[in-house]
Amino acid sequence: MRIAVDARELSGRPTGVGRYLSALLVEWGTLPEARAHSFTLYASSLPASAESIEPAALGQIAGWRLLAGHGGTLWEQVKLPVALRRDRPDVLFAPAYTAPVASFVPHVLTVHDLSFLTHPEWFRSRERLRRVWVTRMAAASAALVLTDTEFSKREIVHLLRLPSERVRAIPLGVRRPAGDRPAEEAAGPGAPGHLGREPLILFAGSVFNRRHVPDLIRAFAALTASHPEARLAIAGDNRTYPFEDLAACAADAGVADRVVIHDYVQDQTLNALYRRATVFAFLSEYEGFGLPPLEALSSGVPVLVLDTEVAREVYGDAAVYVRPGDIEGTARSLSNLLEDADLRASLLRRATRVLARYSWERTARETLSALESAAGTRRGARA
Repeated sequence: MRIAVDARELSGRPTGVGRYLSALLVEWGTLPEARAHSFTLYASSLPASAESIEPAALGQIAGWRLLAGHGGTLWEQVKLPVALRRDRPDVLFAPAYTAPVASFVPHVLTVHDLSFLTHPEWFRSRERLRRVWVTRMAAASAALVLTDTEFSKREIVHLLRLPSERVRAIPLGVRRPAGDRPAEEAAGPGAPGHLGREPLILFAGSVFNRRHVPDLIRAFAALTASHPEARLAIAGDNRTYPFEDLAACAADAGVADRVVIHDYVQDQTLNALYRRATVFAFLSEYEGFGLPPLEALSSGVPVLVLDTEVAREVYGDAAVYVRPGDIEGTARSLSNLLEDADLRASLLRRATRVLARYSWERTARETLSALESAAGTRRGARA
């Protein structure tokens, strides 16, 4: 089977979807059942990570197909379909919400969440309308739609009006960062600096309005009276709309000298932050999955999250939950996590069971099965 992959998310500075696709490619490079297939990656430019993905991971890769353009909607809807019509793959994998409306081949589409439908206030009007239109059309014509949680599947079935049998929930995986100890080894009691850690509260991930980083800064400011040694690190591109000035928020809260704000960081820097942190805080009110807290748990860092339906599905009993907008309660929970070694140890022991649910090998195998199913539908129609 010849599999075409829209690989644009690997270019530039890959974040959530780029890491998702990269993890799938690496796993497909090792799965025995993937060896029967060839993969062609379509993009507008060769990503910096191409060298590490191609020879090391995908021996069966057919190559990169670079199509001129900026890699936006026009590229997706015009140039990619022309190339697919010429190359005639058996199936197209579109990992990032959208796909060509007329692709000439069956496509499998991953829709990670529907934030642009459920929370239009977080998007510029033009961007939201583009996402709504293209995602609706791509989902309607897809052989299968994939998503990350049962929560997101229910939203997709309801809001995109798709039959339940055409939507599959395939959980993401989590990989322990190199050089870190697994959660069960980090679970032993000790002072806040156990295993070389310091009283550092960490947020990592793209900064969106839904993740309420200003609330985290205000909660952190509230606990500094009792924890003057504590620090807060924020790592991720600021993609907020309307724009949230995090540095100004820290200054207004009187903690500018205790808050370090990093833009996009490479994995090596992020892993170092995980090794230093005592607590990971992720106050997101809406996610399709929410991978960063699982990565923190896999690095031996207890997590605090907002109490939402999807958070309960993904993190189970391995997190401390707080109510949205409860600054005082968030500060109190952060303080408890900094002070209480037994609480941290208990959460990390539970994390071993939670983390066992998530494997990139499983994600890759089930995604490949979906692609095989979609391609099989086409071959059946030809017959």
